Amino acid sequence: MSKDKYSKKDLARFKKEITKRIDELNGNMDGIRDDLNIDSKGNASLAQDSVYSVHMADAGTDSYEREKGFHLMNRETDYINFLNLALQRIDSGEFGICAVCGKKILEERMMEVPNATKCVSCKEGEKLNLNKV
Repeated sequence: MSKDKYSKKDLARFKKEITKRIDELNGNMDGIRDDLNIDSKGNASLAQDSVYSVHMADAGTDSYEREKGFHLMNRETDYINFLNLALQRIDSGEFGICAVCGKKILEERMMEVPNATKCVSCKEGEKLNLNKV
């Protein structure tokens, strides 16, 4: 096997880890959904129905918390989508290969950031070029 690609055993390990992360994120999102559903049945819906029945500051706090929950769900959903793309790259054999230089990305990076598509030096170079603009 080429040194520029991960072995099937390594890819299976990455796939297992990514699948585990997706499952954890889905569990977290279920909790967030539950919280949002509880909030919508509580004071937040009252705040929208009748401004006079709830103090304005309480209504603002409820709205802020709901907005924060939706923002977190969007963020988690985006991350799950990136992880699903990583699983597709595992299936296609492109996982762990830098999209810029074509070299194998370090295993430590792939374990920490399994959705990475660039090695550290190419990613740093990209950031340096963006800072110059």
